[in-house]
Amino acid sequence: MSKSGEKKEWGLINKLLIGIAAGIVIGLFANESVMSVIGSFKHLLGQFIFFTIPLVIIGFIAPAITRLRHNANKMLGAGISIAYLSAVGAASMAYAAGLLIIPHLSVPMFVEGLRTLPEAGFQLNIPPLMSVMTALVTAILLGITVLGTKAESFERALNEFEGIMMMVVKKMVIPVLPFFIATTFAGLAYQGTLTQQLPVFLKVVVLVLIGHAVWLAVLYSIAGAISGKNPLEVLKHYGPAYLTAVGTMSSAATLPVALSCARKSKVLTKDTVDFMVPLGTTIHLCGSVLTETFFAMVISLMLYGAVPGFGTMLTFILLFGIFAIGAPGVPGGTVMASMGIVVGVLGFDPAGVALLLAIFALQDSFGTACNVTGDGAITLMLEGLFNKNGELAAAASEVSANTAAGSAIHTPNS
Repeated sequence: MSKSGEKKEWGLINKLLIGIAAGIVIGLFANESVMSVIGSFKHLLGQFIFFTIPLVIIGFIAPAITRLRHNANKMLGAGISIAYLSAVGAASMAYAAGLLIIPHLSVPMFVEGLRTLPEAGFQLNIPPLMSVMTALVTAILLGITVLGTKAESFERALNEFEGIMMMVVKKMVIPVLPFFIATTFAGLAYQGTLTQQLPVFLKVVVLVLIGHAVWLAVLYSIAGAISGKNPLEVLKHYGPAYLTAVGTMSSAATLPVALSCARKSKVLTKDTVDFMVPLGTTIHLCGSVLTETFFAMVISLMLYGAVPGFGTMLTFILLFGIFAIGAPGVPGGTVMASMGIVVGVLGFDPAGVALLLAIFALQDSFGTACNVTGDGAITLMLEGLFNKNGELAAAASEVSANTAAGSAIHTPNS
């Protein structure tokens, strides 16, 4: 990466860190009126960011599929399969670690209350044109059908739309993220989450963070083995994406930064990045799955006197991997999507569900950061499976040549 690229990367990291620090300070000293104004600002920024996410997914995945040609279906199947195996693997590791560690913890029996955030003084709703999952399915259908019908004009339109959305990401979304993160941390500090609840479950949260690091090491090691390339060349660029995820608590809101980070890696091609990173944002939630599995075991011991049995946990983990693929990449999306199996399989009552939601929220940002960073490893795996000898570059050159020829045919003479 060039020196100018490094400066931009560190510049974004610095802005994100400043946003986190400023938000905490403001939240600790702000009164109810100030927080009402901050809540209005957060709502407006959040509405804008989440409005753009479905468009970004379509703008990047659909053109990437058309450029992948015959590899598109295979890569889609591989991406979904790896995301599922990653979730199941992370949950299994959490279960094994929980059996060894949880019985030796001094688990607290209550959660401190939090201060209620005041309502936003002003709210401007900007609903997305569609949900994230609808956008993902739309992008896949568009990409596959454009390939099947050889719709060259539509293919060119998709490529132009990709350029439009890249400008939206670079010029509009990324610049406002530090402010959105600042408002998020201001709310956490005002509520008391950072000063009251976190110390109560600090041991558990630290163990989960260690689990995230271990699972990321596993994913990137596998990716390096499959691709034959240095996984650190991907991981070293993910700092801004990790911090953005910590601040937004949303894989979807982090997508623009994650795309920018992955594109800076020398061992990842643009087409694979544009395909897998948005897809991973929607279906790969390994960090959140790992966290919830461990926390569910802690709460089960806390409230019901025992950790769930092997058969129960096996059923929970296998189903959880499926539910995680369909979970929305928004704050708390994973835990909300899994409520059915938490109650139906693990047998949690309303008190258990409430406690799970409370302590999951304590680390939701770090689970999201693990999810996002893990997407880089899956992208590198796909590089090894489908582009080890530069096949995608050759296909892209062929597509460019065909598109240029089509443009020449359809352009009238002056």
